[in-house]
Amino acid sequence: MTNELLYEVSDGIAVITINRPERRNALNRAVREGFFDIWRRFEADAEAQVAILTGAGDNFCAGMDLVEAADTQLRIPPAGFIAVLGDNIEVTKPVIAAVQGYAYAGGWLLSQMCDLCVADETAKFAITEAKVGRGMPWAAPVIHMLPQRILMEVAMTGDPLTAQRAYELGYINRLMPKGQALQGAKELAARLMANAPLTVRAAKEMVRLSTEMGRTAALRASNRAFDAVYLSEDALEGPQSFREKRKPVWKGR
Repeated sequence: MTNELLYEVSDGIAVITINRPERRNALNRAVREGFFDIWRRFEADAEAQVAILTGAGDNFCAGMDLVEAADTQLRIPPAGFIAVLGDNIEVTKPVIAAVQGYAYAGGWLLSQMCDLCVADETAKFAITEAKVGRGMPWAAPVIHMLPQRILMEVAMTGDPLTAQRAYELGYINRLMPKGQALQGAKELAARLMANAPLTVRAAKEMVRLSTEMGRTAALRASNRAFDAVYLSEDALEGPQSFREKRKPVWKGR
């Protein structure tokens, strides 16, 4: 794995870091291709229950490496250009974005595809493709996260949303002081890990199904998504621990 993409697990949390601070963590080929391996590694890692995606230094990710794009004369990005959770790669465990500084273009994509987002007050989110003559089909799911008129404006102007504005609009789950995005994400991850892991993962699937289907179809699909939860040992452990007035001991099965 490239040293431009780091993976570290501690206390059940996998911290995945884009490590190109000198390029504002822009997405070059090594990072883009490395994401496929790193998400598979996280999904298979029994020690990691939650992932946090962040960037080294003062920025989350400034988007595609435009110098590399100019050198390679990139036009239409090929299939599999970058790993997109819920599209060309599946991760059932929860993923949190920890954002500081720029989350522009592909950087916004990375924060958008995560399940939750924690940002510090320096964060800025922008769909900048209109300013450089590129396309932004990846931004289509943002319509489930921002009002239509807001999405229309940021997509056509390329102007950024401040962290405060993104928080007010509901795009950010937690707004932290400068330099504390990663700490805030770890605190949120700890709250997730206190709960039954199978239920947390099924809740993630339920929300995703609800954004892709109509009401009735989503309800029926969600019922099936929770079958494994109801049949698990944890489904018995929860009520039993409540009865015995103790903390539950989750087994994830």
